[in-house]
Amino acid sequence: MSKITATSAIVLCLVAPKAWSEITINGFASIYAGKATSNDTVYGYDDEISLENESKFALQVIADLGDDLSATAQIISRGSDDFDASFEWAYVTYTIDDASQLSVGKMRIPFYKYSDYLDVGYAYRWVRPPQSVYGLSFSTYEGASYLYTGTIGNWDSSIQLLYGNLSQDIVAFTDADTAEMNTILGVNWTLEYDWFSYRIAYLIADVSVDSSNSPELSGLVAALQQYNLQSDADMLITNDDSGYFLGTGFAIDYNDFLIDAEYTELEVDNSALAPQSQYFISLGYRFDEIVIHTTYESNKDEHNSNRFNTVPTTVPHPQFGQIPVSTDPTNPSAPLLRDLNNAVLNAALVDTTAWSIGLRYNFHPVAALKLDYTRLKDKVSNNSSGLVSMGVDLVF
Repeated sequence: MSKITATSAIVLCLVAPKAWSEITINGFASIYAGKATSNDTVYGYDDEISLENESKFALQVIADLGDDLSATAQIISRGSDDFDASFEWAYVTYTIDDASQLSVGKMRIPFYKYSDYLDVGYAYRWVRPPQSVYGLSFSTYEGASYLYTGTIGNWDSSIQLLYGNLSQDIVAFTDADTAEMNTILGVNWTLEYDWFSYRIAYLIADVSVDSSNSPELSGLVAALQQYNLQSDADMLITNDDSGYFLGTGFAIDYNDFLIDAEYTELEVDNSALAPQSQYFISLGYRFDEIVIHTTYESNKDEHNSNRFNTVPTTVPHPQFGQIPVSTDPTNPSAPLLRDLNNAVLNAALVDTTAWSIGLRYNFHPVAALKLDYTRLKDKVSNNSSGLVSMGVDLVF
C-alpha cells in the first residue's frame, strides 16, 4: 500500500481546484559573491571569487482554503546545490482563534531569533547570520507546532510548542552523516516590549548519527567491542542518545542603535559528539537607509576531561594473563586503544572566534546591498582567515 508524505499531501492541497483563486505567491532572492583572503576555506569560500556558494532563489506559496485553514509551501534553489529546487518547508495551519493556531507538516525548527527568516537575507543586516551560532547543518523537522500569542502586562508574548522528528544528512563526524532525531519536544518563548525583545528556546530529542562514513570512529568502536569493552564503545556510538538544545538572546532597536545577542548550547549524552556552546553580540547603527554594524562571535566544542583515559590499557586473558588493549596485542609497539579513543575525542575539539564589520544599504524599497568583512580565528590550529563578501537581497 502506497503512502503519501506530509509534504506531498500539502502540495496536493495547494493545487486543489478550490485553492487556485485564493493563492498568494511571494518570493525572495540573494545574489552573493565572496572570496577568502587566504588559501583556507571560510564558510564555503576559497581564494577564488564565487557567485554560487550562498546565492539562492525562493518562492513561497500560501493557499487560503477557507474556514480558518491554510497551506504554506516554500520552494528554494541554492547555488551550493547547483540551483536544484526543493521544498524547504510545507505545512497546513488551522487558526483556532485570534490568539492560537496549530500547524502540521515540514517546518523550521525555532532554534534562533531569525530561524523563520534564516534564508531571507533581507530580514537581517548581515550577509549571513553569525555562523558560530547559526552554523547547524539542519533547520527543519516534520511534525506539529502550536503557537499562542497574547500579552503579559505591557509585554507581548508568543509561546510556541513543537513535536516531531527529522531524518537527514548533517555535518557531524564527516560532512555527510545520516542522522535521525526522534521525539523532538520543544518550547520557544518570546517577550517584546517597545524597543526590547527577549527569547528562550529549549528542545530535547533522541539522537542517532550513523558513523559508518568515518573509518577512524567505526574502526575504534569495532576494536573496543572485540575486547568486550562494550560500555566504552557505547560512549562513542550515537544511537537514541538523549540530546538537548538551549538558546537564549535579546534584541534592542532604540533610537537607531541596534544590539543583538544570542547564546546557545547543544549536547548529546554518551556520544562522540562534543558538547557545544556558542554566542555572538552584534552592534549596529542606522543612518536612514544605511546600517553599519560590527559583530563578535565565539564557538567552542569540547569534551569534558572525565571522558579521557577511560579505556583500560590492559585486560586479563585466560592464557596470557594481562594483555595490552591495542590494535595488535602481539605487537608491543601497536597503538593503545586508549590513545586512539582520546584522539577521537580530541578531534571533536573546536575553538573559534570571529569578528566582522559590515554595511547594509536599502537602495530600493524591496532590495538591500550588503558588504561584510569577517576575520575568523581557529584557536586550535592558531590560524586566521579573512572573508570578503557582498551581494544583494530582495523580496517580491
